[in-house]
Amino acid sequence: MSTETTQEARRQIEICNACRYCEGYCAVFPAITRQKAFADADITQLANLCHNCRGCYYACQYTKPHEFAINLPKILAEVRTDSWKDFAWPSGFARAYDKHGVGIAAAFVVCLIALIFIAGSVQSAADGEGFYAYMSHSIMVAIFAPAFVLPLLAMVISVRRYWAHVGGKDLSLKTLRRAMLDVAKMRNLGGGQDQGCNFEDEDRFTNARRTAHQLTMWGFLLCFVSTSSGTVLHYVFDMPAPYALFSLPKLFGVPGGLMLSGGTLWMIWLKLRADSDLSDARVRGGDMAFVVLLFAISSSGLLLYAATGTALVPYLLSFHLATVLALFLTLPYSKFVHGFYRLAALIRNAQNTG
Repeated sequence: MSTETTQEARRQIEICNACRYCEGYCAVFPAITRQKAFADADITQLANLCHNCRGCYYACQYTKPHEFAINLPKILAEVRTDSWKDFAWPSGFARAYDKHGVGIAAAFVVCLIALIFIAGSVQSAADGEGFYAYMSHSIMVAIFAPAFVLPLLAMVISVRRYWAHVGGKDLSLKTLRRAMLDVAKMRNLGGGQDQGCNFEDEDRFTNARRTAHQLTMWGFLLCFVSTSSGTVLHYVFDMPAPYALFSLPKLFGVPGGLMLSGGTLWMIWLKLRADSDLSDARVRGGDMAFVVLLFAISSSGLLLYAATGTALVPYLLSFHLATVLALFLTLPYSKFVHGFYRLAALIRNAQNTG
């Protein structure tokens, strides 16, 4: 982690602690006021607790051209992303993905489309139905199981490193429940009066970013439940795909896909409108690549379902599976990890408040 970045964050946090004008804005400021001195681990915790809503910046009287030059959203974003890269396992690929995320993701997708299309062409799946007529279930499992398990293991190792660094204690149901409620409601994106934040414009309070995040999160979770229910039906009840519209995989998957597509498209629009000087410009490519990949996965999945029985299925299936695989392979180094770090930061904050 950059010593200069951490020192600058400490300088700004100490000024905020003396001022306390923004005390009710989000969880960061009450956390700041509980301390007088801030170790490196404290700075890391506060950075991951910050949701980058930017309300504090637009309310601050000490931003440029004042000599204090306070820009807390930006400096905490830099500390936050540095922490993800430092705790990542392995960490080498993470920094390259930050700079060239869109290009790397696009290259992954193109290469994986070719590999998946070739894999589907050389295997015999004449007896399969639905997608399995183009690629057998065994080949899908052989490709996707390692691509899911290994990145998940890498993320567990990364978050454990963060937890140890910030002095996390043993989990309790009370603190876990409080943190999960904060995540479910996106409370810290609601501003101090639950009227939203200033992510788009300094004079406009809006819940747009909060709503877009909720659509994305709940849409992703519904899609995950859809896939999980299909797995249970396949292995436990011997009911392989394809599934009818009123089956569990479709009842969860179709609404989840619509929510995920709408949420990610909205987030892309918001990111393009927001002031880039209040975020970490170094990781803009990786941030955008992650959201674009999620949109590509959800929209291609919906198109694939709509195209069932047509000649487009092999091509849409290859593209959809390639985007899913590209997402899996880049998970430990993409913006996806912020959800796990933020949950850990909220749990740690709940432990600190009792």
